[in-house]
Amino acid sequence: MKLTIVLSILLVTLAGTTSVIADTLRESYVAVLSERDHFNSNGNRLNNAAAIIRQDRANFHKLGKRDPGDQSDRFFASADNRDILEQLLNCGASNPAVLRMIVNGTPTVTVSIYENDAGRIYINVLARE
Repeated sequence: MKLTIVLSILLVTLAGTTSVIADTLRESYVAVLSERDHFNSNGNRLNNAAAIIRQDRANFHKLGKRDPGDQSDRFFASADNRDILEQLLNCGASNPAVLRMIVNGTPTVTVSIYENDAGRIYINVLARE
C-alpha cells in the first residue's frame, strides 16, 4: 500500500514536470535591477516585480540607461512585449520570495523566457543579491 502511494505521488510529480521539460527556452538574460529601475519615467516608485523588470528593460532598450552587468535580450526590445511582462510573469512559476527580493532590493536577476507546446509564452525569474 505504501509503495503504491509513493509511486502515485512520483507519477503525479513526474507528470507535472513533463510539461516544464517540454517547454522551449526562447531566451535568457541577466540584469542588475538598480535603484533607478525601481522608479518609472515620472519618478514614481514602482511596487511590484513585473513593473521593476519592465522598467529595467525600458531603461536598457528605449532609454539606453544600462547597469554594469546588464545583458541584452531580443524579446523585450519590443515595447509590446514589455507591455505584457506582468502577464508573462504571472503565467510562470517564479518564487514569491524572489519577487519580494526584487521589490525590496537591488538584486541581479536571470529572466528566462519560455514557450510551451501550445504557443503560450511565460517568464521565470531567479535572483541573487
